[in-house]
Amino acid sequence: MVSQKITDSFGEGTCSCNCESKRANKICTVPFNGTKEQEEQLIKVIQELKDDKGALMPVMQKAQEIYGYLPIEVQTIIANEMNIPLEKVYGVATFYSQFALNPKGKYKISVCLGTACYVKGSGEIYDKLQELLGIEGGGCTPDGKFSLEACRCIGACGLAPVITVNDDVYGRLTADDVADILKKYE
Repeated sequence: MVSQKITDSFGEGTCSCNCESKRANKICTVPFNGTKEQEEQLIKVIQELKDDKGALMPVMQKAQEIYGYLPIEVQTIIANEMNIPLEKVYGVATFYSQFALNPKGKYKISVCLGTACYVKGSGEIYDKLQELLGIEGGGCTPDGKFSLEACRCIGACGLAPVITVNDDVYGRLTADDVADILKKYE
């Protein structure tokens, strides 16, 4: 596993994700599980595109299609194969919201923090999920089962507060409801 030191405006850390763990200089707990086949596929894409002007974004988009996210190991392959600084790849990956630097879990939990949901308690629900799952927003449990993120509006304001687990929608919740919802996916 590649371990890179990265210095940015949040300080030095070893985490490759753009989450609170990185800002607090914690190491991500989800191991990188890329395969040789994925690496070969990525290198082929890079070879096809690297001489094109503006190739970095399409290469990174394709890398994310191949791996599902852009951990530091993948960013390092891109930097090395395209002969560009890792800092440039990392800068693009952390600037554009389309890039995920953490893997997504089997069950993707999204908590609406839009105005209607927030005033009805979604902040407490989000906090409770972080506590029960042992992860911060944007993170994934070490077993890869759950990932947690916040969103601004699910479009179900009449059911506020709302969370989704993959395609399942849960509304009119309280923080006390969260444990029972999680049990459905264990």
